[in-house]
Amino acid sequence: MSCSPQPPIPPHAIVSNNPCIDAILAEIAAPGQIGAVSVWSQDAASASAPLAWARRLPALGTSAEEIIAARPRLVLTGNLSSIGTNVALARAGVETLTIGVPASVEESKQQVMQVARGIGRETAGAALVARISGATHPQGATRASAIIWQSGGFVPGKGTLQDELLTRAGFRNASATYGLKQWDQLPLETLLRNPPQVIFMPASAVGDDGRALAARARLLGHLKGQTRIVPFPDKLLLCGGPTIPEAMHIMRGAL
Repeated sequence: MSCSPQPPIPPHAIVSNNPCIDAILAEIAAPGQIGAVSVWSQDAASASAPLAWARRLPALGTSAEEIIAARPRLVLTGNLSSIGTNVALARAGVETLTIGVPASVEESKQQVMQVARGIGRETAGAALVARISGATHPQGATRASAIIWQSGGFVPGKGTLQDELLTRAGFRNASATYGLKQWDQLPLETLLRNPPQVIFMPASAVGDDGRALAARARLLGHLKGQTRIVPFPDKLLLCGGPTIPEAMHIMRGAL
């Protein structure tokens, strides 16, 4: 997290308290159009938007009191804000635009355009949508088995955006092989007994997660010759939008 003093949030500005929306804004907003971004976007571990862009702006949390005090013209918010926060904002007469978590490429493109219309940047939004469409063009018949193994052992399964990205990149998501549901945990022992051809997993982490990741990496070293381990940042699992082309680039490169 940046330790430099926070500039004040200008009143009557467009603000965001959601890191996934911030990632879209970084791509499509006009210079000077955004008054504040989510505090999560100023943390390298959770940022989907470029850090340099996010840290030039004031940071905003998710509490209704903090948002109302900023006197925004429009709040772009998502699932990190509680229902109570959004109700309080409505009662205070604060205009909000709420964006959910996309479960497909099509939903992600629709959300990009929803944000673009909300801030009057439809042309820039359409350009980002076109880039996502180009990056997600189906690879073809290659069906190597793969999983995305997130920090904590969580694996995205059928019905997730990540499952669709694997398919479009030319992989078969092996999560169903282990009986996993939409988002489920896969024990290391199970993975070692029956590994897929490719495992996408974080390259780094901090604290306890970092120690667990290092231990898993050492054990997975025994799979050399059977399985390819591909670094895949956790931040690419948090949002859709502009993170999709980067995720697809890594997946296609693994083929």
